[in-house]
Amino acid sequence: MRVASNKLKHILDFFHSELNGIYPTSEIEAMTAIAVYSVLGFSKTDMVLRAEENLNQSDLLKLYDCAKDLKNHVPLQYILKEAWFYNLKFYVNNNVLIPRPETEELVDVIIKENKTTHSFLDIGTGSGCIPVSIKKNSSSATVSACDISKAALQVAQKNAENHKTNIHFFEKDILNESIAGKFDVIISNPPYIKKEEAATLSKQVIEHEPHLALFTGEDDIVFYKKIIDLCKTSLNEKGHLYFELNPLTANSVKDYALNSNLFSSVELLKDMSGNVRFLRAEK
Repeated sequence: MRVASNKLKHILDFFHSELNGIYPTSEIEAMTAIAVYSVLGFSKTDMVLRAEENLNQSDLLKLYDCAKDLKNHVPLQYILKEAWFYNLKFYVNNNVLIPRPETEELVDVIIKENKTTHSFLDIGTGSGCIPVSIKKNSSSATVSACDISKAALQVAQKNAENHKTNIHFFEKDILNESIAGKFDVIISNPPYIKKEEAATLSKQVIEHEPHLALFTGEDDIVFYKKIIDLCKTSLNEKGHLYFELNPLTANSVKDYALNSNLFSSVELLKDMSGNVRFLRAEK
């Protein structure tokens, strides 16, 4: 289908015609509103009041391409190159995972529980949404973050610069390399999706998000084990470890942390949906 004219109302009709049957109507409306706001700066009210306005050719083409990409299951955040996280706008591309609401919950817990903490380390930082959000809310703290992916670190650095946050980023393969220094808080949202769960993922995720950041290897909790082991030398006494977890393997991670004898307390926490999603441990 072609767009009937340059009028805003016709590009809105085009979104629905292209995406109908692929996404629920409510999701189409939400994605359309986000795309229009990103490209035109129009609110939902503006979309109604200004429906008869003609768009310039450049904006029309951006919205047209957006609808076509959505039809091909490209996530809207990758199309627009932006995602909101903890009330901050982050640059994203397909080298990093799209920040999730569950991770926002974890960051909220960390910030509220560590108001006077001096040093943080985020392992597997991706877009940098965790360290940037922490630094914005704990300006006096020293915040570091690492990732195995050079491309991901470039995205993270861009986000740190965009938000004027001083964060020490470094490349690290934590499965095979040690980490220098000691920290008061270590955080990680590592790859935790089991290979057999791939069939349950949406096309947006499985076809477009980086598998390096999604899937575990043969050992479903290998990253958690390694990070727990690193805490022996990299986490300060009385320091805290925070994980985002796969509910299917959460108890296994907790058991490994308990059996390490490194921590005075180990606790699993639920997310807002009632799923066991996080681990908090104190050394």
